[in-house]
Amino acid sequence: MKETAVPAAVVVEGVTKRYGEKRALDGLDLRVDSGTVHALLGPNGAGKTTLVRILATLLRPDAGRVEVAGVNVRRTPDEVRRRIGLLGQHAALDEGLSGWQNLEMFGRLYHLGARRARTRADELLARFGLAETGRKAVKQYSGGMRRRLDLAASLITEPRVLFLDEPTTGLDPRGRTEVWSAVRSLVGGGTTVLLTTQYLEEADQLADRISLLDDGRVVADGTADELKSRTGGDRIDVVLKDGDRLFEAAALLPGGMIVDADRRLVSAPVTDRMAALTEAVRALGTAGIEAQDLAVRRPTLDEVFLHLTHDTEAVAAEEAAV
Repeated sequence: MKETAVPAAVVVEGVTKRYGEKRALDGLDLRVDSGTVHALLGPNGAGKTTLVRILATLLRPDAGRVEVAGVNVRRTPDEVRRRIGLLGQHAALDEGLSGWQNLEMFGRLYHLGARRARTRADELLARFGLAETGRKAVKQYSGGMRRRLDLAASLITEPRVLFLDEPTTGLDPRGRTEVWSAVRSLVGGGTTVLLTTQYLEEADQLADRISLLDDGRVVADGTADELKSRTGGDRIDVVLKDGDRLFEAAALLPGGMIVDADRRLVSAPVTDRMAALTEAVRALGTAGIEAQDLAVRRPTLDEVFLHLTHDTEAVAAEEAAV
């Protein structure tokens, strides 16, 4: 049976954008499948915010084709706005009003009508687990609750595509987890989410696909596992009890190298995870080298980020740690 291609919620082809002599986007191409979470990663100045502002009709591209939810951004921006939601980095809530009053107000601003605005406020409070606190002033909310309310406000018009610009910045781990759960729920209901984030763990947790931007272009695109494989395969990490035997341990592991002398960490590439683990234990035991910790791991998105972008400050920091 022939598989049906997933329709695109966002299509970007050859888009450029200049600010004076600075080219923020340089022939960028991007496709976001419907009903997925697609993350944009990249160092500061890579073009992430400029791209999101173009997709949300807040900026016009200098050249190229952009479609969101099947609508051309340059030709019919008003129609695009009716099909999208946008959650920026900073809350757009009135802290003196209750959560319900905020949502009802947004509904009125979107011309839903009084009855529909009230009904929509009730629906969204229930959907985001805020029904019991909906009558409290927002100033009494925790950071995670405020962000969930912000997310609810961006869904007043039931958008087909939602843009999230660093949605968990400044949240503690509990608040971040609450927002992640809300985003997963949205996608389960059919919403397409384009996410920009500085937290690589966030992209790893949420994204079905990740695009890595640098110098205004997409330099890598794929699932988290596909991107990790581009930095090499699995590695075995060994933390020794005796730092004086680091060179000896590295020599026992094929391709082994000292990664962090202060942490007494030696690392080596592997192809067969279980065989490598067994052989490392045997070789170290025969040599009388005691390991404090030993594990096989995949490359991290942090390593992908450093490997595939020109984040020179991060690269310098990484090299200084070796």
